[in-house]
Amino acid sequence: MSINVKIKWSGKIYDYELPQDAKIKELKAKIEEETNVLSERQKLLGIKGKEDDPLLGSFKEGKPIMMVGSAEKDIAKIQAGKPENTPEIIDDFDDNVVEEAVTHRVENIEKIDKRVARLPVDILNQPRPGSKLLVLDIDYTLFDHRSVATNAMQLMRPYLHEFLAKAYHDNFDIVIWSATSMRWIKLKMDELGVTGNLDYKLAFMVDSKAMISVHAEPYGVIEVKPLGYIWKNFKQWGPKNTIMFDDLRRNFVMNPQSGLKIRPFKNAATAQATDRELLKLSKYLSVLKDIDDFRSLDHRNWEKVIPLRLLF
Repeated sequence: MSINVKIKWSGKIYDYELPQDAKIKELKAKIEEETNVLSERQKLLGIKGKEDDPLLGSFKEGKPIMMVGSAEKDIAKIQAGKPENTPEIIDDFDDNVVEEAVTHRVENIEKIDKRVARLPVDILNQPRPGSKLLVLDIDYTLFDHRSVATNAMQLMRPYLHEFLAKAYHDNFDIVIWSATSMRWIKLKMDELGVTGNLDYKLAFMVDSKAMISVHAEPYGVIEVKPLGYIWKNFKQWGPKNTIMFDDLRRNFVMNPQSGLKIRPFKNAATAQATDRELLKLSKYLSVLKDIDDFRSLDHRNWEKVIPLRLLF
């Protein structure tokens, strides 16, 4: 008898057969040999145990295990820096040029209705009566999904748990919405210690299937996160009491008055010591909790709204 392990990395599935008495470090050695990702750089999401622990029983067999980690050749490219004359890629919108009519187009509303009809929400914790709604992206908002690390906690944005606990205490029910698969979302939330946390609760999670395609001039067709999908499922929430934090403005183009563009969290190894974004945004939520209609504020200037006494 042998142990079969499937590893998903960089868009491919790698299949390994190991003896029953194999240790986790033996699997990592095989992965390193084939992918050029060093054992110490590999983060296997779903395998629990240390290097010398038995592989058998450390994971659920039958499902691919996601691996986080960069090959040495890719790290070398990063360390070498960008080639000269490489244009900077701006992967977001200019507030002033996005066509506002995208919000009210009939075809976009129909797409939302179809998502509501076909994609039921898997509720983790029932929404609290009278609560406000906080919708959070994951990648580059709560988690640096590109940097190299030995575990997910090293890629977590500073003060994440304090931020979520304070938001929940301030009567915000929390929803995670990522432009990835539900499996990835659950893995990340588990690894970061968010799922099942005793200091706060997630209401539910939403994945890429609930996103819709819209045509926004002058950018063409893009995928967005329409908050209408949530609002049509839960009547207690709407534009007046919902705020979404995302590092890409395009994701809330359907609901621009309900979105706040967070500074992206990248280069976790160095940013961990200086990033205070969630601390400051926690103070902004403390302001919002006492406001009847969130649309009365311009979220682009959120830092100016926080009283000076709360900034320090």
